[in-house]
Amino acid sequence: MSDAQQRIDELVKSSEVLLFMKGNANFPMCGFSGRAIQILKACGVDPKDVKTVDVLGDEGIRQGIKEYSNWPTIPQLYVKGEFVGGADIMMEMYEKGELQQVLGQPAA
Repeated sequence: MSDAQQRIDELVKSSEVLLFMKGNANFPMCGFSGRAIQILKACGVDPKDVKTVDVLGDEGIRQGIKEYSNWPTIPQLYVKGEFVGGADIMMEMYEKGELQQVLGQPAA
C-alpha cells in the first residue's frame, strides 16, 4: 500500500463523516463539491461535523482516492468507514431519504 493509500485508509477509518472534495466546506472549489456540502446540510449534518480533505492540495490523495474507492470522480463521501458515493449518488439517496438514514439523521 502506498503512502497516499495508507493516509487515505487512516482518514476513512478514523472519521465518522468524511468528504474528499475540491476545496473545503466553507469554500468549495467546484460545483459538485459545493453540491455535496449542501446535500449534507440539507440532511441536517452540521458542516463542522464533517471532516473534509481538499484533494487539490495533495496530488497523491487526489489520484489515490480514485484507486482506493474504485470511483473515478471527486467528491467522495464516506460514512463510518464505508464509501457512499459522489454528488449524484448523494442527491439520489437524499431524495429517497436513504442518505439521512446512513447519516443517522431523521428523514425530512
